[in-house]
Amino acid sequence: MTHLGVGLDGLAQRSRAVTRSISAENFTGAKGAGGRADEGTGARAASLLGRGWKVSPSIEIAPGETATLADIQGPGKITHIWCTTAPHRAWRGTLLRMYWEGEEEPAVETPLGDFFCNGWNTFSQVSSLPVAANPNGGFNAYWPMPFRDAARITLENLSAETVTLYYQIDYELSDERNEDTSWFHAVWRRSHPVPAGETHTLLEGVRGAGHYVGTYLAWGVNSPGWWGEGEVKFYLDGDDAYPTICGTGTEDYFGGAWNFDITGEGYTAFSTPYLGLNQILRPDGLYLSQQRFGMYRWHIPDPVRFAEDLRVTVQSLGIGPGHHNGLPHRYRPTSDDIASTALFYLDAPSAPGARPPAPGLLDIEVD
Repeated sequence: MTHLGVGLDGLAQRSRAVTRSISAENFTGAKGAGGRADEGTGARAASLLGRGWKVSPSIEIAPGETATLADIQGPGKITHIWCTTAPHRAWRGTLLRMYWEGEEEPAVETPLGDFFCNGWNTFSQVSSLPVAANPNGGFNAYWPMPFRDAARITLENLSAETVTLYYQIDYELSDERNEDTSWFHAVWRRSHPVPAGETHTLLEGVRGAGHYVGTYLAWGVNSPGWWGEGEVKFYLDGDDAYPTICGTGTEDYFGGAWNFDITGEGYTAFSTPYLGLNQILRPDGLYLSQQRFGMYRWHIPDPVRFAEDLRVTVQSLGIGPGHHNGLPHRYRPTSDDIASTALFYLDAPSAPGARPPAPGLLDIEVD
């Protein structure tokens, strides 16, 4: 039996791989090419210091422009991504895409903030194993992203203002092509809102063999009462009407219990290596009228493996306030606003059937 590699066991092992890093100070990642810029966003601040003194720490992406952050020839593996932006509105106003092996279809296509568990344009601390979001908007991802021939990462600015991006992409290059590794994928979807009585689909149309490794949900509540009774369901390898894996409730899937509600304290945030309710946005009694939440679960020690196909859904289901005809509380389908990021590894560098809907659903009101 094999498990996804975690921990420090392999840290002492030697390797013939070489370490490289791409940033605004070294756009190609080439050896000895860092810190050579003569011009850049820091040129004025460094004018009395000269080359090598933070002349080009960031890039600017104009409205409608797509910036290529990395274009790497393999074999290799991306090991760490760090970035931050100004303004924070860019977290839902930009689309992060990753392409493997020269494919035209991206394997990763998500808003920047959602990829780092910050889907509401408002900072939330995340202290997990593969994703860390640190004050004030320092985003880190440690998902292993191997590739055999080529990797390309872009960021498209869909907003109406220029985005300043600081970033660093760390990777390894090897002289060996590992034919046993799978490719990393991330798909973003939004139901705004979920039609009454229906479910939100996180993922569908995935064909091939792989393993599902993570879920992030940005959940906006549109009804009074408790909102998180919905079951998360995994339809594996030909499952039709009924899934093989069926959870018992939304808060259960994310590792919490009893509505995330500590008596006397209410909703209580938490962030752990594999799961968390990292964000609670409460109404302010004025313009921010709805409750909004961010939560993640990483299937790292418990990946959901599939051999042929995969579909993942969550119910928009709650419990209404009060009683119904003198009976105890009853479940009530809701029409909440659910945006999901589904992460998985697949035996193919692209998954066309899994592509998300058009990016017109990116607009949100919270800032």
